[in-house]
Amino acid sequence: QAPQPRTKNQEPRTKNQEPSPLYFIELRVVQFERVAIEALAFTLPSEVVTSQEIEQQLAPTYSRLRLPEGRLELMSGIAERRFWPSGTSIGGPSAQTAGLALDATGLDRTEIGCLIHASVCRDYLEPATACGVHAALGLSSDCWVYDCSNACLGLLSGMVQIATLIERGAIRAGIVVGTESARSLVESTIASLNADENLTRQTIKPSFASLTIGSGSCAVLLVDRKLSHTDNRLLSCVARAETQHHALCQSDNDQAGSAMQPLMQTDSEQLLQAGIAVGVRTFDQLLAEGVQRDDFDATVCHQVGATHRRLMLESLHLPEPNDFSTFAWLGNTGSVALPTALALGLKQGPLSGGKRVALLGIGSGINSVMMSTRWNHPLVAGELDANALKNLIVHQD
Repeated sequence: QAPQPRTKNQEPRTKNQEPSPLYFIELRVVQFERVAIEALAFTLPSEVVTSQEIEQQLAPTYSRLRLPEGRLELMSGIAERRFWPSGTSIGGPSAQTAGLALDATGLDRTEIGCLIHASVCRDYLEPATACGVHAALGLSSDCWVYDCSNACLGLLSGMVQIATLIERGAIRAGIVVGTESARSLVESTIASLNADENLTRQTIKPSFASLTIGSGSCAVLLVDRKLSHTDNRLLSCVARAETQHHALCQSDNDQAGSAMQPLMQTDSEQLLQAGIAVGVRTFDQLLAEGVQRDDFDATVCHQVGATHRRLMLESLHLPEPNDFSTFAWLGNTGSVALPTALALGLKQGPLSGGKRVALLGIGSGINSVMMSTRWNHPLVAGELDANALKNLIVHQD
């Protein structure tokens, strides 16, 4: 019988006791004994768009409101982000990225018992974008296939779902993948701001966060440790929901596909303060596992901006030099931001070598998912262009 994840202080069930249907909901810290993160993969779009270029497109608005140039990068810490070519589907890059992860391991694709597509962006309202990805990868019909939407926590939430299935012995391997596309949101926001003659310095603020969004694709392959050649461990995870804050960051309506023209309103100041408070309480839950702050060799935060990162690490009493980030040159890439930063940190070395890494996820809602991981033999697939290599060197130093 598969070992059951349980909290550190929870009494084990007796041999004949049936698990409660609400068993996982009752948990504060979910511990995993048989789950390995076998590989990660990423795909970065080639088109780099600077904050300066976005401000040039906003020249009518900046002139009307007398806003200083450089404001966008100064306030966010984001100098660049990337866009997919116009018309790029969501499922296409997702299938490519998931394929990279599978090919890197040599795992027989018939072993994949669950495929979750977990980005904010998707190709259709129905069917699930995961269906097209599943077909493109040629995976078995004996497979859970669905989309999961949870703002910036989509991929982390998918990891938890797959890990739970593995831990329970329901599947031997699963992959969560997502692709975020920022072009439509940023271009729609620029057009809306330039067209609004009644805009003020105060009313422009809710649109600010939309200009920091970037694009990317990431996949995480999890397997039963009996299948693993790397034994990179997902040790434990926690989740917290403080949904009284759900109105602080909202899109205008439910859209899908490359032709969508979304707008988003964000109360950045309130979201910052509330998100950090939720993060502190979630991290306290993670520490209830019995680990100490000093047990973590490194951290990867929610990749939203410089102020959030600084205040979050200060509030958690974690050293900033031990945190790996990519938002300065990739922007906020939503659900793929944290796992992509993790993948790049592992690929370039700062997070590898047996290190225990805390993944500190925050998502609008406000939800938080945090994980404790250990990386014995990291396996990361994905190509780095000259711009990425330059930024990794600059920001690593």
